[in-house]
Amino acid sequence: MNPRRLEDPRFLTGQGWFVGDVVFAGMVEAAIVRSPYAHARLVSCDVDEARHRPGVMAVLTARDLPRPVPVIPVRLSPAPELEQALQPVLAFDRVRYVGEPVAVVIAKNRYLAEDALDAVRVRYQPCPAVTRAAGLVEQPLLHDGVPGNRVYQRRTSKGDPKAAMAAAPHRLSLSFSIQRHSGVPLETRGLVARPVARRLEVYGPTKVVHFNRRILASLLGVPIEELRFVEPDVGGGFGIRGEFYPEDFLIPYAARLLQRPVKWIEDRGEHLKAANHSRQQHHQVEIGFDDEGRLLALRDTIWVDSGAYIRTHGVTVPELTQAMLPGPYVWPALEIDLNVALTNKTPTGTYRGPGRFEGTFVRERAIDAVAQVLKRDPADVRRRNLIPTSAMPYSNSIAALGQEVVFDTGDYAKALDRALALMDYAWFEARRMASAQNGRLRGFGMAFFVEKSGLGPWEMARVRMTPEGAFECFSGLAALGQGTGTMLAQVVSSVLGVDLEQIRVIHGDTDAVPEGNGSFASRGTVVGGAAAHVSATVLSTRIREAAAHLLEASGEDMVLDSHGAFVQGVPTRSVTYAAIYQEALAANIALDVEERYEANHMTYPYGVHCAEVEVDPATGAVRIVRYGIVYDIGKAILPKLVEGQIVGGIAQGLGGAVLEELAYDVDGQLLSASFMDYMLPGAPEVPDITVLITEDAPALTNPLGAKGSGEGGVVGVAPALANAVARAVGAPPEAFSELPLTPQRVLGWIKRTEGGSL
Repeated sequence: MNPRRLEDPRFLTGQGWFVGDVVFAGMVEAAIVRSPYAHARLVSCDVDEARHRPGVMAVLTARDLPRPVPVIPVRLSPAPELEQALQPVLAFDRVRYVGEPVAVVIAKNRYLAEDALDAVRVRYQPCPAVTRAAGLVEQPLLHDGVPGNRVYQRRTSKGDPKAAMAAAPHRLSLSFSIQRHSGVPLETRGLVARPVARRLEVYGPTKVVHFNRRILASLLGVPIEELRFVEPDVGGGFGIRGEFYPEDFLIPYAARLLQRPVKWIEDRGEHLKAANHSRQQHHQVEIGFDDEGRLLALRDTIWVDSGAYIRTHGVTVPELTQAMLPGPYVWPALEIDLNVALTNKTPTGTYRGPGRFEGTFVRERAIDAVAQVLKRDPADVRRRNLIPTSAMPYSNSIAALGQEVVFDTGDYAKALDRALALMDYAWFEARRMASAQNGRLRGFGMAFFVEKSGLGPWEMARVRMTPEGAFECFSGLAALGQGTGTMLAQVVSSVLGVDLEQIRVIHGDTDAVPEGNGSFASRGTVVGGAAAHVSATVLSTRIREAAAHLLEASGEDMVLDSHGAFVQGVPTRSVTYAAIYQEALAANIALDVEERYEANHMTYPYGVHCAEVEVDPATGAVRIVRYGIVYDIGKAILPKLVEGQIVGGIAQGLGGAVLEELAYDVDGQLLSASFMDYMLPGAPEVPDITVLITEDAPALTNPLGAKGSGEGGVVGVAPALANAVARAVGAPPEAFSELPLTPQRVLGWIKRTEGGSL
């Protein structure tokens, strides 16, 4: 079933309501003084001149905040060693990255606030900047109380990797680097805070509304009931939006101080400098394998550049890299040494497919390298090592986010066969020869991935029938553009048998939905949808019970449709929902059901990315001529929405693979702080994409059988393209181990290998 999205008419007719649209009488606006230095002592901050500028209402520095200056806690994957590296809401002794907030100016409008920024006199004493994470080198210590800039270390092992590696007939060592980049949503961050009587309303938080509300209440020292959080429409999330940032404290604090509404909207330069970055990792990999291509041992030393502070995601990204690195393959022995280091760069967080984009690139590029060493087809090497269906559920012996990774269901070999058929792989050689006749180098690359989805621990849903016979679904999820409202309506509709249009979905307002965990980690359908399913199922039973009273029949014989209930086989014996509601009221049958769905374990969707490219040997330019993906998500509740998630993810993965990079110089200055230098893919760069959504392996851990679909589209793009380009130019196994795949890098390998094809 593919109904149209319920959200779309409002957006298409210009009725969206974003944080920039939120306006209240007497509202003033804020601008942020940000550090121009990557690392410096904060000697003084003179704000007297700024406070006397026309229209300025207040200027706040760390001296104006409660003592000690509040720090932002970790939301996911907390660890005691991270506590000393959390970010204060304003710098008070040192600045540690370019863009760190130092002061806040509030004025009658943004123009006056921006003008007053120049009057804030900050004296800095520059310090040496730390810009390299990989390896233990002599560096200035960034945080007092932290024994070193390596703030977190964890080692995972399985079997006897040392012995397995020593006994392997072949060993291959490779280095991989994934560049720093980020989600860059169309809408930047923003917040409006408004005092109302004894309460404070906050507009603009997304993704984890209830978590942010709890944290703000704690930092302000107020009862949580005094805060109302409202999620407006959201112009893109992707992990970067919605976490608790310094501004999420500063703007509400200023509103309480001034007792008037305060708005702050981030400009694009601020966004690129100060919002969460992601991805930057270095891997030193060694693989042991035999003559037949069987994988025997894996070692990987990972260095993760976490930036200047540990933000709300803690070490979620590194943990997921480590946990999902083995992928869909059987590894008899492995050892993964994970290191997280602090640098004088913008702090990092999650970005769509966190940890899996990085780990999938490393693993799948390495698998192709193994095939190249053995002169075997990369598809055959993969097939030989895939976890068999008979082994499910399968543990890879690694834990992440408090759970052991246990792949629930999957038929990986079938997915690989489907992908090769989808791309006409058997005829690739003929296409390669045709390209060669036109002076182009053609290559085919693939990448297998296994995702995680449905992170718990729980989600709530409340489904009720109104006196008029309509239905409402209240959910703790958030809507980030992924069609949350349509999904929830579809789940409830399929249980109750009513039309989607009869269901009103309410979310993102803590007055209406006091509890919830939000939308992240591809958990919306798996956890939030399951909660709606459970609540709707209970409500369905109660509706049929009330209808049975009226029709003098058994509740089991009642059938529900868009109009009401009727006796099975006798549609003329029917009753409307309005009459059912009155009967339920009289019979004390509650038609308002709230259930909490506990997600005790994640689900693991999987799939295969395939890319076919042509490379211009004169320029290194890469053109994607064919792109396909097979993606098994257990059960597709709304296939068109799933397809949209996949295609959008591939577009973002393409940016990370070939264009986007948040580059720094040795002094910690961001070199790509505008769209003049930070390149994004546009419509001409995104190819036509063939999507095959399969349902070969429904989840066994939730009543819908669904697995998440929000992230698999992004995670396999980089290795699929790198493998295709490497095959096109005939590069050696160690080639194309660094992202992005710029024309300069491609041309460099062409010159080194003198072209050709494998």
